[in-house]
Amino acid sequence: MKKLLFSSGLLVLLAACSSVPLDQGPGASSSGQEQPDIASKPLVVPPLQSIRDTPARALAGKFQQASWAALPGWQADSLDHVWKGFINNCKGLMRPVSGSLAMQARATPRAWQPVCAAAMQSGIPIEGADGAQVRRFLEEHLQPWRLLDAAGKPASNTVTGYYEPLVRASRSRGGVYQWPLYAAPDDLLTIDLGSVYPELAGKRVRGKLQGKRVVPYDTRAEIAASPSRQPPVIVWVDDPVEAFFLQIQGSGRAQLPDGSTLRVAYADHNGRPYASIAKWLADRGEMPLARASMQNIKAWARSHPARVQEMLNANPAMVFFKAEPVTDPELGPKGAYGIPLIAQRSVAVDTTFVPLGAPVFLATTYPGTGDPLRRLVLAQDTGAAIKGAGRTDFYWGTGDEAGAQAGRMKQSGQTWVLWPKGAGAPSAR
Repeated sequence: MKKLLFSSGLLVLLAACSSVPLDQGPGASSSGQEQPDIASKPLVVPPLQSIRDTPARALAGKFQQASWAALPGWQADSLDHVWKGFINNCKGLMRPVSGSLAMQARATPRAWQPVCAAAMQSGIPIEGADGAQVRRFLEEHLQPWRLLDAAGKPASNTVTGYYEPLVRASRSRGGVYQWPLYAAPDDLLTIDLGSVYPELAGKRVRGKLQGKRVVPYDTRAEIAASPSRQPPVIVWVDDPVEAFFLQIQGSGRAQLPDGSTLRVAYADHNGRPYASIAKWLADRGEMPLARASMQNIKAWARSHPARVQEMLNANPAMVFFKAEPVTDPELGPKGAYGIPLIAQRSVAVDTTFVPLGAPVFLATTYPGTGDPLRRLVLAQDTGAAIKGAGRTDFYWGTGDEAGAQAGRMKQSGQTWVLWPKGAGAPSAR
């Protein structure tokens, strides 16, 4: 049954990217440099007067003040794992503000300083926090604001899901381990357009030098066809479709032959547009689009081994990775905010409406059902397909069960942003 449920929704994910940002990768700063792993460090809240303010970033939506009682199902949310995510979120909020328009809009740090200081002094333990105590803290310090669309009506939009795949892999090539996950190549250039054209804030292009010209970086097919010039390989995966799908998700975990696990986290990409291999198979009469599930694509690959690379080459996009240790099984990969995601407590949002770092109350339903899914989540990721007021991508976690839920999720939902009391409506920097 699990495989059937997974297959029924996978076509959506194969036909469109998940929440991996195409303009700025998870954990990347405005300069393109990797942010430090602040989640592993203790929360430090600087004095309010030492936090530099920068010009406000306009948000496209509007907000209407609401009461806690107006949040549907608020009292029923157990708030499991919320405090760990909330403290990590404060670590992100208390980072220095660059003011760079190349970065995604983030919640105003000065508005959050008193709340994060109170959280640091609350005595609530990060592990095993009591839900009732967390609820009292949130209700004391935060104010719900309902997100409205540009017309001033309550924003209702699509809620999809994504997850962190788990693949079997080896650090060396051999036997069934034949499909590479590459590290970022040394000759890949990233050009920040927003540094020159403010109206293109957050937009980047990838390329390489050819003589004195910057040209588009190699496609997947060109990389595969040039063994002597291929990027370094992090691991070799035992299944080409699993490796491909991990690229669609943008991050995953690799289980090695000795039983250990490492994370292959998003590092960069080649800048090429994504194309669906499901559509490629359908266009060539290999299988109807409605049957192009992951299992059926894997079966096609097993029966057509000589054509697997041809199928993969239909998608010119290539994601590059970096290896990271898995130090806390509860923490997923870093989102675009540079903070590790937590299963069922992190979401990707459109930052023109909801800034990164904002707690959000999401009211939607479980995949394929009318059963309510209502909980506090944290806006910690973005995505090329996540556009519009209330558009949300819900992070389900790691492995097959998370993938089953993510693959089926295409619900409708509404959101409320939780903001420090006395700080006015949600704002961004």
